[in-house]
Order: sequence, then structure tokens, then C-alpha cells
Amino acid sequence: MASQPAAPQLCMQRPSLALLPPLTVPDGYTLRSIQPGDEAAWVRLSDAAFGDGPHEPAWFYERFHELPFEPRRHWFVCDESGPVATATAWHRPQWGADTGYLHWVAADAAHRGRGLGLLVSLAAMHEMVRDGRSSALLQTDDFRVPAVRAYLTLGYRPRLVHDNQRDRWRSVLAACGRDLAEFEADLAAPLNPPSE
Repeated sequence: MASQPAAPQLCMQRPSLALLPPLTVPDGYTLRSIQPGDEAAWVRLSDAAFGDGPHEPAWFYERFHELPFEPRRHWFVCDESGPVATATAWHRPQWGADTGYLHWVAADAAHRGRGLGLLVSLAAMHEMVRDGRSSALLQTDDFRVPAVRAYLTLGYRPRLVHDNQRDRWRSVLAACGRDLAEFEADLAAPLNPPSE
């Protein structure tokens, strides 16, 4: 798959945040929300994952201007050296008042394959529940196959926001090794874009 993002981004939704699995932290790691001084670690993880840096630590605050800053929304998995994975429990009103937005999921390449992205995403989803959200949504790119695979594991499903996504989703799901029959209802559904 190409490494240039197709537009619009793919959208995935978990229809219900009820009955989330518990958080199980692997040996050698801890799970916590952001602390003062973590901004540089967040920027380092983000720059590595999304390739649009380098940025200064203050860039963290530029990314999160839509809501008042609350440390409890920004989650990290850490080892003895500091943060190695991150995810944010966000909200974008255009997706609905009851829908949380999983945002800025990133993991250090040296720690990938250990389920840390799943863990930190799940921590953010638990935070959404504490915020009163009943469902969750995220946006991603076609070429982020390992991330899509993880989101599917967390119970997210394709949500169509543009007609060009029907075929794109078939390609992405095939690259994830998933049986397309499992997703035919999602791919035949009416478009469901955000409200303006």
C-alpha cells in the first residue's frame, strides 16, 4: 500500500464502550496519565509515528487546543526510561455528544509487538467512559495496517464517511488478513459523515 494518505481518512467506530476489558499491564511497564515534563516524550513518540516533525515540546499544546487541557485525557505506557506509548481520550463534537475520539495513538518502534498500543488505547477508552461517552471513534490512514488490526481487536468497525472508502476498506481489511464477509454490512451501510 502507498504511504501517502488517501482522503478523507478512514473512520472506525466502536458502537459501545460498555463491557471494556480490564487493563492488564505487562511486567516491566507502568500505565499513567501525563505528568509535567512529559510533553517532550509525547512529541518524540508522535514525530516518530506520524513523520511530520521534528517539533518542539510546546507543539503538544498546539495539538490540543479544542478542549481545556486535562492531564487525565493523555495516557502513557512507560518503562524505566519513560513513556514508550501514548493515546488520548478526546472529544470532537461533530461526531456526537456521546462519542469519544481516540486520538494520537503512537508507540516507540523498539517496543512494538508487545500490545502496548492496545493497552494505552484501552486506557484512553476507559477514560472516555469516565467522561460519560457511550461509544468511540477514530480516524486513521489506509497504510497503517498494524494500527487498523489493533483497532479491530479493540472492537472498532469501519464507518463510511465517503463513497471512495468502500473499496479502500476492502483492501485494508484484506491486508489485515480479515474475512471480508464479516464486514459486508459495514461496507454496504449508508454514508455516515460527521455533522458540520
